[in-house]
Amino acid sequence: MGIDPGTTVLGYSVVRFDGIKLELLVMGVMELKKYSDHYIKLGKIFDRVDTVIKEFNPEELSIESPFFGKNVQSMLKLGRAQGVAMAAAIKNGLPIFEYAPREIKTAVTGSGSATKEQVANILKIELQIREMPVYMDASDALGAAVCHIYRTKIAKTVKTKKTAGNWNDFLKNNPDRIK
Repeated sequence: MGIDPGTTVLGYSVVRFDGIKLELLVMGVMELKKYSDHYIKLGKIFDRVDTVIKEFNPEELSIESPFFGKNVQSMLKLGRAQGVAMAAAIKNGLPIFEYAPREIKTAVTGSGSATKEQVANILKIELQIREMPVYMDASDALGAAVCHIYRTKIAKTVKTKKTAGNWNDFLKNNPDRIK
């Protein structure tokens, strides 16, 4: 499960990875602008994340870590939204993994300076999504989930192959690769 935390719009997604293929199960946003009370927003975030976890039963939660902004109050609110989403994951026994926005962009596009649109387009192609949601928060959440799969699940399958510390070790461990 991926989360892009926010108190105005929060993005969420759940993907399945069977060892070969990624499949999108759900992707959406919570629009929280209509609530003026910050604490009501936090309660709504907790309830929605808890509901998605119960409905789709993900194994892990990947969440975008807050970036540092100039507005301290905005950062505080964002941190609270992230904490409430994490609390819902903890309540349901999910391990939590945080990824910086640059790390997510790098994992999905190969470039840490990619735009949100570039991330969304690659995810759309990779997961064969017909139409992306209007809010980029949903594709950001999907990016967090996909980043986690790339960093943990796919990386494990690559690491199980024999690796080498130098060329001599590589040649000794991989004689089939010598031409």
